[in-house]
Amino acid sequence: MTFEEFVAERLDGLLRYATVLTNDPHLAQDVVQDVLLRAQQRWNGIAAPPTYVRRMVTNEYLSWRRRAVRRMVPSSHDVLDAIGPPEADPAAAYDERDAMLGLLATLPRKQRAAIVLRYYENYTDAEIAAVLRCGVSTVRSQISRALATLRQAPHAIVTTGAPE
Repeated sequence: MTFEEFVAERLDGLLRYATVLTNDPHLAQDVVQDVLLRAQQRWNGIAAPPTYVRRMVTNEYLSWRRRAVRRMVPSSHDVLDAIGPPEADPAAAYDERDAMLGLLATLPRKQRAAIVLRYYENYTDAEIAAVLRCGVSTVRSQISRALATLRQAPHAIVTTGAPE
């Protein structure tokens, strides 16, 4: 697969993933653009492009140090809809998604990354550990702490431990 084919096929997914991680569509675009520029330079040496590029996006997000004081959470469905067409959601699902993205924004960066990789990307503990470069037990601990925090949040919608 060429780099151009990869970008054409995966760009929307990478932007959505980065938007959920960063909670800022403009920062997400910057993160994905920087990552794709670096990936293009070494494209022929990348063995598993989807996994490698997603790890690059995650690492770029985790290393981001220019965070301002907590920002107001933009309307998440507007942000995600602007990136690509939404999937068919009933109206109530938007409210739940907005609430969940708002709750995710309150989590520490590594906990948020672990939750997003687990429940939005369907990664296993081992895959998350590889992306975050930590042990499987650390992944489980991060997810457990994040879910406990989400469950204790006012008006929490997390009942099964699996964000929608």
